[in-house]
Amino acid sequence: MTGAVVVGGSRGVGLAVAGLLARQGFGVVVNGRDAGAVDEAAERVGGIGVAGSPADPDVADGLITRCVDEFGSIDALVNCAGTAEPVGSSILTVTSGQFRDLLDAHLLTTFETCRAAAPHMVAQGGGAIVNTSSFAFLGDYGGTGYPAGKGGVNGLTLAIAAELREHGVRANVVCPGAKTRLSTGDEYEAHIADLNRRGLLDDVSMAGALDAAPPEYAAPTYAYLASPRAADVTGAIFIAAGNFVGRFDRPQPAILAYRGHDGEPPWTLEELDGFIRR
Repeated sequence: MTGAVVVGGSRGVGLAVAGLLARQGFGVVVNGRDAGAVDEAAERVGGIGVAGSPADPDVADGLITRCVDEFGSIDALVNCAGTAEPVGSSILTVTSGQFRDLLDAHLLTTFETCRAAAPHMVAQGGGAIVNTSSFAFLGDYGGTGYPAGKGGVNGLTLAIAAELREHGVRANVVCPGAKTRLSTGDEYEAHIADLNRRGLLDDVSMAGALDAAPPEYAAPTYAYLASPRAADVTGAIFIAAGNFVGRFDRPQPAILAYRGHDGEPPWTLEELDGFIRR
């Protein structure tokens, strides 16, 4: 049997992914911070539940070890854990503690589980890592620690993909759009409406955020990337929002101007202003 660990698999998108992987024949280890929710989710998908925060290295190591012990391998690692930014949070109001907590929940959890899983995957000759980011990394949804953490997940995943490609280990990112406990309720709706009022979100994006599809519509993209069907897919950032599946183009530098440093002076501020703002 192939083994999979789904971090944040007790609720929302993670639970939908865990269930779909189980139906595809994976033995699934479900992780979350709420022990009761983890046990319930594990029973629901027919998997094994392990509670705790994988931002703790010991918890991350234990998750991967449990998967290998139970199923003989760790073939897929899916990171779906996340927590919402405090209501109204911005660089004007966020505390250092809140910012660190958000980085722990998104970036550090992803790092620790990837760190724990990667040597096993290399040793067994392959595996798939699927991490979760968000449109929020673009900054359009406000906040601080949430977009910073998701942007960090993107960079970390691309680096893992490049480093482990020669070992047959794949790493990709999914930016899901789904109606979960983090994207429902009066406070969430007021936040989205306020972003639209301030010009951060256009009307189409606001409508999509307020009428997202259930998590089951995002789960297939994760399951595909975890499966052998995606054997040659790595180092990409995908979008799975309802029936919309997309991919972010890899950023490429656009040269605005060029000047050699041998015999040429540095740019003046006036020169920079001339081609940066044109």
